[in-house]
Amino acid sequence: MKSLVLLGLVGLAAQLIDGSLGMAYGATSATLLLAIGTNPASASATVHLAEIGTTLASGAAHWRFGNVDWKVVLKIGVPGAIGAFAGATFLSWLSTESAAPIMSAILFTLGLYLLIRFTLRGIDGRNLGKPLRKRFLTPLGLFGGFVDATGGGGWGPVGTPALLASGRIEPRKVIGSIDTSEFLVAVAASIGFLIGLGGENIDFAWVGVLLLGGLIAAPIAAWLVRHVPPRVLGSAVGGLIILTNARTLLRSEWLGASGAVQVAAYLAIALVWIAAVAYSVRRHLAERDVGGPVLDKANRPAEQDEPAAETA
Repeated sequence: MKSLVLLGLVGLAAQLIDGSLGMAYGATSATLLLAIGTNPASASATVHLAEIGTTLASGAAHWRFGNVDWKVVLKIGVPGAIGAFAGATFLSWLSTESAAPIMSAILFTLGLYLLIRFTLRGIDGRNLGKPLRKRFLTPLGLFGGFVDATGGGGWGPVGTPALLASGRIEPRKVIGSIDTSEFLVAVAASIGFLIGLGGENIDFAWVGVLLLGGLIAAPIAAWLVRHVPPRVLGSAVGGLIILTNARTLLRSEWLGASGAVQVAAYLAIALVWIAAVAYSVRRHLAERDVGGPVLDKANRPAEQDEPAAETA
């Protein structure tokens, strides 16, 4: 019972983060599942099965508020599904001993990317209105889907910053389109895991509890995004993912770090993490004084935007 309660809280926390950033549900959930000793392939399978429900609910909400560009959803979601199926098959084929450090390395890298991206750069948006082409979205979808399945998360951390960096689509539609297309990725990855692992290797009670936590958190995230700065939350989540997965990597056969080295590494990561969050807070306050960061506007309902934004 304690494990189920913990998983429900994991699902709730992960959805709060994802609803505020447009990313990190999978990376956060998979990281915490690994931390309590879950098999890497089973952890990713559990997360993706739960995501079928959470992404469907999230996508429906974004569609209702006009935050979805369906052309982008199809152009990135279909190749994303192909990449996710391939990634799920690959991870199912690996032994647990081999998969654990690989999955942690992917998650560690994603966490590092989140920490650097949100701490140093925040969110940028330019060149609105220019078309996003298949030659950009197709490889992005394939890569994002593969990383998402093998790492237990990664669709948002790969797709959302890439689309935001292009500056060709409104930030709110970036988040809505990525969240909506993730439904295709979750379905494809789940099919791959069910084929590769079989249903007997997946605890569907865990899936249900993760899903329930995510569904409860979805409306709360809409409120949270107006009170917790996305830049600060991104730095905080990135540090959490780095710190948690560093433990697996330091203890793996790859590194085999001594106890003293592990403690020193944890302290160093914690200090960098604290400094990054503090810097993000300062930058957010500075941006707020001159009009506010781009992402604050990205998460408002469509009808609250200025008419010019709707016709861009």
